[in-house]
Amino acid sequence: MKMYNITSPKAEEFISHEEILETLAYAEANQDNRKLIDEILEKARLRQGLSHREAAVLLDCRLEDKNQEIYALAEQMKKDIYGNRIVMFAPLYLSNYCINGCVYCPYHTKNKNISRKKLTQEEIRKEVIALQDMGHKRLAIEVGEDPVNNPIDYVLESVRTIYGIQHKNGAIRRVNVNIAATTVENYRKLREAEIGTYILFQETYNKESYESLHPTGPKHDYAWHTEAMDRAMEGGIDDVGLGVLFGLELYRYDFVGLLMHGEHLEAACGVGPHTISVPRIRHADDIDPDSFSNGISDDTFAKIVACIRIAVPYTGMIVSTRESKACREKVLHLGVSQISGASRTSVGGYVEPEPEEECSEQFDVEDKRTLDEIVQWLMRLGYIPSFCTACYREGRTGDRFMALSKNGEIQNCCHPNALMTLKEYLEDYASPETKELGEALIAKEINNVPREKVRNIVIDNLEKIRAGSRDFRL
Repeated sequence: MKMYNITSPKAEEFISHEEILETLAYAEANQDNRKLIDEILEKARLRQGLSHREAAVLLDCRLEDKNQEIYALAEQMKKDIYGNRIVMFAPLYLSNYCINGCVYCPYHTKNKNISRKKLTQEEIRKEVIALQDMGHKRLAIEVGEDPVNNPIDYVLESVRTIYGIQHKNGAIRRVNVNIAATTVENYRKLREAEIGTYILFQETYNKESYESLHPTGPKHDYAWHTEAMDRAMEGGIDDVGLGVLFGLELYRYDFVGLLMHGEHLEAACGVGPHTISVPRIRHADDIDPDSFSNGISDDTFAKIVACIRIAVPYTGMIVSTRESKACREKVLHLGVSQISGASRTSVGGYVEPEPEEECSEQFDVEDKRTLDEIVQWLMRLGYIPSFCTACYREGRTGDRFMALSKNGEIQNCCHPNALMTLKEYLEDYASPETKELGEALIAKEINNVPREKVRNIVIDNLEKIRAGSRDFRL
């Protein structure tokens, strides 16, 4: 038996199978325990977070009035901490060459139907210009695991290419990286390349299921994969993003494992995850989601989002275009702070839509709207679409970001920066209807900047943006 040890460097000790099973049994035994649930909710209102065991009780709660309290608290915490800002980004797939055998991903090495592609630096340049022309400022690059076709030097060169592209008023100001688990040395190289967040999804925290879902390739090594974030932080990357692929394993198990991983990073490395993603398995070439028996409903998905928001108040939450417009709208209220827009999950899909017979998509996109349509939709819902990358560029990362978040000071930067980056979008990319809506929103929201000095700076910068200047940040 592996003993649970939150600070252990060993995956099977900080993600203890026995601890998860005990937590699930405890949650099930207390799903109708009104007194305990009230105590947990009272603790949650202090906005200091919950343990994985406390959060599991809320997830399992069967008392309808208490479930409504959970949703209301999640929504209030989202407003208190993140305001009405939603950060925008897009994925950029560089290569789908992969040597792993993951049974839920069409990039797996045995798939002979999929068209294998790897972008040249010139092709990357064209993709980035297409993304810039939409208005994107933040990208997450995606690369299959293949040391021959996708070595670390290719990733580093691609990051340099992306940062170096200036096109009209376009610029990518933050490049997040989602690549396979690697060495401390390679994480240091990524840090030196000035990446934003290093993202790696666990897929599932159940070791037995994990090894079955990854039968071949380097990703089969559960410990190497699960301990990757420790190595990333050792290599100097202090913004890391966790996630599981809901539908592969029992959702309660992975919910607990995900929170335990975050607790471990805070205890062992001094700072928890910068973001948590909550993707669900979707159809893709030769992948049928119905063949996986652990799929979850939209209602369950919404409760997972709400409970994560309550458990880790200061961690950003991401929902991608895997989810429909209706589903995304529901979870925006419950805790999501970042969404992708106008995503293409194929290699080279932004410059020219891919012929159906050459499918290289990693998964089917549910929300197919343009970025302008999504920006307009968000504003009609009362949100500020934010293209801000200021914290990363001003060194407000890792524990420095968390400290500012917890004392509320980050609001003095984030709200003004959101307005200024939205103004850039309106001037350079928006349709007339979107621009009209956005100008009205900015005029309203400028009054919500609490400090007069900051408000005057923002008003001055908004005029400078109107006159043609760009890239102001606090």
